[in-house]
Amino acid sequence: MPGIKNILAVVADAESGRVPMETAFVLGRGLQCHVQVLHVRPDPAQAVPLVGEAMSGAMVDEMMQVAEREGKQRAEACRALFEDFCGRYAIPVAVEPPGLGELTAEYRVETGAEDEVVATQGRVADLVVLGRGNAETEASAMVTLHTALMESGRPVLVAPPEAPTAIGGTVAIAWNGSAEAARAVTGAMALLVQARQVVLLIANEDDGGASATDLVTHLAWHKVICQTRQVPADGNTGAALLKAAGEVGADLLVMGAYTHSRLRQLIIGGVTRHVLEHARLPVLLSH
Repeated sequence: MPGIKNILAVVADAESGRVPMETAFVLGRGLQCHVQVLHVRPDPAQAVPLVGEAMSGAMVDEMMQVAEREGKQRAEACRALFEDFCGRYAIPVAVEPPGLGELTAEYRVETGAEDEVVATQGRVADLVVLGRGNAETEASAMVTLHTALMESGRPVLVAPPEAPTAIGGTVAIAWNGSAEAARAVTGAMALLVQARQVVLLIANEDDGGASATDLVTHLAWHKVICQTRQVPADGNTGAALLKAAGEVGADLLVMGAYTHSRLRQLIIGGVTRHVLEHARLPVLLSH
């Protein structure tokens, strides 16, 4: 199995982007792979609201200039963050494939709608790392996350509120037998085969889905030996999964995303939504 060779880490701004960037570097160092740090500058034309009859051409030009200036400042701040981190930790940059067999990095800027660019560029990465934003950027961060999950065709690692010091020592897998959970396991295989401990958290197995026993056998073919732990099915499954992951000392949770429809989960809640809102550890998701 090829494993994870290149990671796409999305940095929206220097404040909210620090944790996902550092999380990607922690992961990349453990996997000895390449991390591409991506900042997406908004198109100034898209930053201007629909032009009404009362808005003059001069007003439109001024708004576009402001948007252009602010976008340039954000991109420069993100680049400075990237260069400072790579300098402090001696991370090689501007490396061509197939790489050096160690953590390497590059910084890239694209212009457009962040969610669309991330979904497109994510298709040519092995893993996408995203943050949950801050008070001001949370809504746009969630749009990017959902689009990446639905349209990139790649697993997404959601960074925790604070950058971890290690990822993949103890991995918890939330298993319900669904296709989404199976894809998440495949996306995490490079980490599972290196983990010191893998714990299968069994919750709400779907009727007709693959059993936990079958997954244990499948992982054994990859020389991954895992323990199993039943998670209470009553009440809040998301909270129960996070509690169990904490009890086993997991530093990564692997799970399928939106096993039920995304609309249903956004309206009435669900396991994915609860985990995204409350997880204090990295979460690898796949839809």
